[in-house]
Amino acid sequence: MISVLLVEDQAMVRGALAALLALHPDLEIAGEAGSAEEALDLLAGRPVDVVLVDVQLPGMSGIDLVGRLAEAHPGARALVLTTFARPGYARRALEAGARGFLLKDAPADRLAVAIRRVHGGERVIDPELAVDAMTDGASPLTAREAEVLRAARAHGTVAEIAGALHLAPGTVRNHLSAAIGKVGGRTRAEAVRRADEQGWL
Repeated sequence: MISVLLVEDQAMVRGALAALLALHPDLEIAGEAGSAEEALDLLAGRPVDVVLVDVQLPGMSGIDLVGRLAEAHPGARALVLTTFARPGYARRALEAGARGFLLKDAPADRLAVAIRRVHGGERVIDPELAVDAMTDGASPLTAREAEVLRAARAHGTVAEIAGALHLAPGTVRNHLSAAIGKVGGRTRAEAVRRADEQGWL
């Protein structure tokens, strides 16, 4: 029996995945979580074999959760399941320690097969995304530039971004300017959009 923890913030999607996987007698739903933090709490009480993780979660992202799993729960293999066909997401997830990366529009039977293969020690990656992730999925942004762009999504002014990140306004301007140039945007908003579309944030 392969124990699976579902980490998905949308309750309806989470329920559908649980119902789908329950049709397979060798798969057991060991728990369900709506956030990365909730998943870590559940794992502290019960180890599982495979953690099925959505990328976009409230609070800590699914990719950050994958990194935490690799450190704190190395026995739990992460399989990322997402709506977003972004090479940057695939590359970042694999670099963080994910054993698989699938899109939610994949055929239902493929998910159960992927869970079994990941549990068996294999890597399972959507074929098209695998090629794209290796060729153009690498982010040109430094960690700090990505952090500043993420903050720019929630804060309107340089002063607000600086306050949120505890940086000097001049430092924020420099990072924004560099990030805008690297992603080929003309404005901060366009840079955020382009970086998001590539999965770099």
